[in-house]
Amino acid sequence: MDPLYLAISLFKRRNYEECAAICTTLLKKNSLDQVIWILKMRALTLQVYVDDIEGEEEGIAESILDNDTIASMPRPGTSLKNPGTSLLGQGFRPKTESGRPVTGVVRPATQSAKSETMEQALRTARTSKTARPITANTGRSIRLGTASMLTEPDGPFIQLSRLNISKYAAQPGIAKPLFEYIFYHEHDARYALDLAVQATQACQFKDWWWKVQLGKCYYALGLIRDAEHQFRSALKDHKTIETIIRLIRVYIRLDQPFAALDICKGGLEYFTNEVTIQIEMARVFEGLNNMPMSIKYYKQVLQEDATNIEGIASIGMYHFYNDQPEVALRYYRRLLQMGVFNAELFTNLGLCCFYAQQYDHTIPCFERALNLANEDNISDVWYNISHVAICVGDIQMAQECLRLAIAGDNSHALSYNNLGVLVARSNNTIAARTYFHASANIAGYLHEPHYNSAKLAYQVGDLQTSYIVVQRALQAYPNHQESIELLKKLKRHFSHI
Repeated sequence: MDPLYLAISLFKRRNYEECAAICTTLLKKNSLDQVIWILKMRALTLQVYVDDIEGEEEGIAESILDNDTIASMPRPGTSLKNPGTSLLGQGFRPKTESGRPVTGVVRPATQSAKSETMEQALRTARTSKTARPITANTGRSIRLGTASMLTEPDGPFIQLSRLNISKYAAQPGIAKPLFEYIFYHEHDARYALDLAVQATQACQFKDWWWKVQLGKCYYALGLIRDAEHQFRSALKDHKTIETIIRLIRVYIRLDQPFAALDICKGGLEYFTNEVTIQIEMARVFEGLNNMPMSIKYYKQVLQEDATNIEGIASIGMYHFYNDQPEVALRYYRRLLQMGVFNAELFTNLGLCCFYAQQYDHTIPCFERALNLANEDNISDVWYNISHVAICVGDIQMAQECLRLAIAGDNSHALSYNNLGVLVARSNNTIAARTYFHASANIAGYLHEPHYNSAKLAYQVGDLQTSYIVVQRALQAYPNHQESIELLKKLKRHFSHI
């Protein structure tokens, strides 16, 4: 059989490693064969290709050292970084380790820590739950680039420093696969940008595909405004869903949720009932804590795609935190029927069964969750089991569960806080203060440890410490009623002195 025909057949069947191996053998015989050179380039690219739309993340440097911020103090409800309080309240809807409200699924940027200051950002634990470098763009490219080099034991396939960019930019059949190879395989956005610029000039700025690639390079390099210009120019030439989604992500990065929503509405005019655009709208509304509108679009998503996991999980989460565990249980059971089989789902099923008073199913669900849990989520499972133990009055079991949660993840702030509350009930003030202090140090965005620490200091008569700490609690959650009442008591006490 002709080796070239075999290589093309393997490429079509997605056997990229074998295809690249055959191409390597053929190139040793004739190193100037462009067909084999392009085929190997495509095979190596698809081996490490990732969906960079869903895989983006924002590092500490991007979130703190942001030069594109329009308003440092935006109006409530107009910013994703400071959305204000939700209708349910922060006391009822918990947050993740990174500081974001609990959502239905892990989505893009949900692993980014919410940090108002550089000091708080550096204090945020970068553990397995927030494993991201100081600058996510360069760090992620280095990690993926190291993995991709394993596919070439003899070194890189193409020496980029020796590549004649202007020569290949004028050849459309070679320029596009070469760009994808440089961008996805070599992860060198600067060389890819140089190729895209010259290829755009070669086609006289009429090819929308190259404009999108320019926007991708600018976005990867942190030039967000330049990326916005390129994506808008591409949309004028040709309407595509990918370009719309990328432009939405640009405005989310710029913290302009209403501009992102306008792009979504414009996209729905061309692509009616498109699921990906409706999901973006639901995510933006959820980021603004406008849950009714978010659930509205998630329901529209399920009308078009009844198997959308994100929509089902988010609607189930919404009903659970609105005191409708029976309704939430139906959605989580649907996920189980669809084949989703993980510790998080069984934990949610166990909580829904418990609050829906289906006690015979609660323990089996948590047992299955513990069997499926790994080191990344075992702490969350034990933390939720502790809530069940508290509700049934078994305080000793609740403390043991919280200690197991801390043993699984020593940066689990909520477990430290709840363990401090339980210890304080047994009049162990010193241990309770230690737990509250640890919880506040790990997650400064939580108001619970600050309030509990202030309340404990007030009970033992340390009014000055209580006054200082309760102000920190109100900084984290200004509308917390119990903190406001405690502050009023302290002010009245100080006024009588």
